[in-house]
Amino acid sequence: MASRLQLPVDDSILLRVTHSNIKSFSPDVRFSREMTVESVKEKLWKKCGTSVDSMRLELYDDAGSKVCDLIDNSRPLGFYSPQDGYRLHVIDVDPSSVTSGGWLEDTSLVEKYTISEEAYNKLDCNVRKFKEKMNAQNAAGNENKLCDNYMEDLCEKIKVGDRCEVEPGEKRGVVKFVGRAETLAPGCWVGIQLDEPLGKHDGMVKGKRYFDCPPQHGLIVRPDKVKVGDYPERDPFDEEEI
Repeated sequence: MASRLQLPVDDSILLRVTHSNIKSFSPDVRFSREMTVESVKEKLWKKCGTSVDSMRLELYDDAGSKVCDLIDNSRPLGFYSPQDGYRLHVIDVDPSSVTSGGWLEDTSLVEKYTISEEAYNKLDCNVRKFKEKMNAQNAAGNENKLCDNYMEDLCEKIKVGDRCEVEPGEKRGVVKFVGRAETLAPGCWVGIQLDEPLGKHDGMVKGKRYFDCPPQHGLIVRPDKVKVGDYPERDPFDEEEI
């Protein structure tokens, strides 16, 4: 008779590993039962940083009860009868270990590099200068792309005196200005006197007065942010529906 195909037997075991000094360290690691305890320690050294000579191992079952100490480095792991789901606890006995004192977890213990404001500004290239350069280029590029009649078609249905609602926020008010604003970017703008003090000015923008309104009631926005129609002033004493 032809011999049957012999499949290899999987002798591996999946254990959860914890560490005495690294509270956030709890990976699931697969080991061979044939590995010696010393080989297990070498594998764990690469994962947690505790040296083999400074490592003591304890085995706990899936209920959290201690099974035994793995004290003989020459014994195979299987000698201690571990099962899938058991926990292997690493104890670092070296007080000067790299894992002690929380250095691997608490970044507040690491001395931060600092630089004075004066020294930072003297750098030929820094993040602040890069951002300022990019913002200036973007602003210049956007202005060059806009023409004087930008959004002019949207202004055709908006007239001074119209009641309106402004996005975002559904702020209501009355149109006080429609046209080009020489102190702003090219194209058409709409000036609004808001019913409530939710604005940014009193109708004067960058030294140029476009309309008059009470302080903090004025806005100048693009016409695509404005909807004209029957938008009466809201009664502040109206109770909200529940």
